[in-house]
Amino acid sequence: MSDLTKGSVKWFNQAKGFGFITREDGDDVFVHYSNIVGEGYRNLKEGQSVQFAVAESDKGPQAHEVEIIEE
Repeated sequence: MSDLTKGSVKWFNQAKGFGFITREDGDDVFVHYSNIVGEGYRNLKEGQSVQFAVAESDKGPQAHEVEIIEE
């Protein structure tokens, strides 16, 4: 895993449990609900600020350890 990166949620499909986060450097990263930190129903909303680790997968970069940044 790499250091934590900040970004904002580009979109997240609640029904399918995945979406994309836009990193501060402008690149998009895939996010799956199972990589969101928290108990119970894990969901992200468009525009939310988040911090996360990035790991390379066979399909490209993927967000792990995703935490919502409370503003």
